[in-house]
Amino acid sequence: MTCYDRRDLGLLLLRLGTGGVLAAHGTQKLFGWFGGHGLAGTGQFMESVGYAPGKASATAAGLAETGGGLLLALGLATPAAGAAAAGAMAGAAAVHLPNGFFAQEGGYEHAASLGLAAACLAVTGPGRLSLDHAFWHVFDRGWMVPAALGATAAATAVVVGARNRRLRRTAEGEQETLFEE
Repeated sequence: MTCYDRRDLGLLLLRLGTGGVLAAHGTQKLFGWFGGHGLAGTGQFMESVGYAPGKASATAAGLAETGGGLLLALGLATPAAGAAAAGAMAGAAAVHLPNGFFAQEGGYEHAASLGLAAACLAVTGPGRLSLDHAFWHVFDRGWMVPAALGATAAATAVVVGARNRRLRRTAEGEQETLFEE
């Protein structure tokens, strides 16, 4: 290669693949595209797995996946895009965690892979075949990486923690009576 090296091409392919999959999943949630259920159906699902309010949770997840995915694919605002997508995938992984690792058993494998790829792109940057590079990395500064990942980790911990508390309270309320009176 002349202008660009293999690393830039590899990052472009990783960004396009990861970003494309994330954006497709997000549009399922937001608009019902690609066989998705839109905000109403996804909101009901989110409520059923402990994310409340459901419609707001579906909107947040859909925007993080769609926006983060599109921005990753374009290589624009890469630290924030990667962090947003990784946070959404951490929330998805929490839902699938009880099923183990492998996706065929309903596990968190897919969400973890997408989240890890998004986080790695946030850390490594988009490469020279990107809008960040074309715009002189105005939205891709070194300090933005820990800021974006730290803020997303904190927000994700709060949201997933609230979900887990909600699920525990629900499970405690649904326990069978041990002794009949």
